[in-house]
Amino acid sequence: MFLPMPALRRLSASILTRVLLWMEALRPLKLYTKTSLIKQSSSQAMATTLRSFAPKTAPLTSPSLVSAISCASRYPARRGFQTQVTQPKFPDYAFAFDIDGVLVRSSTPIPGASDSLRYLQENKIPFILLTNGGGKSETERVQDLSSKLGVELDVGLFMQSHTPFAELQEYKGKDKTVLVVGGDEDKCQRVAQEHYGFRNVVTPGDIVASYPDVWPFSKVFLDYYKRFAKPLPKPLYKPGARLEDCLKIDGIFVYNDPRDWGLDSSIILDLLLSHDGYLGTLSQNNGNTKLPNRGYQQGKQPALHYSNPDLWWAASYHLPRLGQGGFRLAFDGLWKSVTNGAHLEKTVIGKPHQPTYEFAENRLRAHRKKLFGNVGLNDPLEKVYMVGDNPESDIRGANNYQSPHGSKWKSILVRTGVFQDGTEPTAKPTVIVDDVREAVSWAVDDAKK
Repeated sequence: MFLPMPALRRLSASILTRVLLWMEALRPLKLYTKTSLIKQSSSQAMATTLRSFAPKTAPLTSPSLVSAISCASRYPARRGFQTQVTQPKFPDYAFAFDIDGVLVRSSTPIPGASDSLRYLQENKIPFILLTNGGGKSETERVQDLSSKLGVELDVGLFMQSHTPFAELQEYKGKDKTVLVVGGDEDKCQRVAQEHYGFRNVVTPGDIVASYPDVWPFSKVFLDYYKRFAKPLPKPLYKPGARLEDCLKIDGIFVYNDPRDWGLDSSIILDLLLSHDGYLGTLSQNNGNTKLPNRGYQQGKQPALHYSNPDLWWAASYHLPRLGQGGFRLAFDGLWKSVTNGAHLEKTVIGKPHQPTYEFAENRLRAHRKKLFGNVGLNDPLEKVYMVGDNPESDIRGANNYQSPHGSKWKSILVRTGVFQDGTEPTAKPTVIVDDVREAVSWAVDDAKK
């Protein structure tokens, strides 16, 4: 059969294109350097020759893929030559990111943060946002952070310091009342009630608005408190009143950084010295040398829970600011002075404590199952890279964490937050890098080893 010359040329171009693509598929993808170009094999040289005859519109799949990923995120793509593959290999590593000082500083995104998260999403590499911050609902925080970064984030992969409080069912009965401390206005109170399911929640602002004499020095803040204060479910105890008619607090939860340290410290101290949590009473056991801890906290006083041990956090000011950990240490000193050195029983969660990291890892494993099906749990999660700016919380927590599932956690310290370059970190990280972009790049390379 005779073919006209134009048709013959089209056929030749088609054959050349098929040969070229076939040869591309027979070798691993490489990021070309000057050295690799000089050391081309004979097959690569032949491919170069064939390209000169191929139409300019012929698709060159591998180089264009590298270019797209590199331009979008500056991270190297990884692909190897595989044979007889029945299913794709899923990433056996994941990330945990702190937020303040890593992804944002105050309200400003840190350069490279958005690109880093997009790269992980596009390549189905699981990650969780693990912050000692709080004060808002998880939904509100995720919406706010998504807007700042321009990246759609999953609320199920966002963990604040007080998120585990939602699991404490023993405080959610209709006969239970808790004190929630910290945060702006009544935001933490609403998180506890509307999102975590606590029925009866009061704040120090509610108390001082109804009883200003509880802390006389808060009078300058009364107008502020009255904007959001709610009526107390029961009145405070006064001499002669029946206890069952008075306000009883069953648990104390410090959700976020306290704003009024004097008021908050006074009410927490009153409750820990009280008879069974009735505000306005004093336990007769206090100071009794015949009892353990000289009688302090030996009755049914409410348990004290802190959600965030961070002494410092990275705000918009050029020096770190005191956080909830500062309040806790100040209250420890106050308690020691008032009780003449009695032990203070308390629970502290948040980074660097084991339960917080275990909670986060369980969420990562659930997310892998969502991404990859049952394979996500059958294939072990080998490595988790904790990227943080605070040596005492992020780095120490990752270094000390003992995974019940056998995952190895590595710590990456960035220079964009609390950590000041030129100082020796109090907990030694696996590596120190400039920012989150470099952290992800380092981890992706390390995961190949």
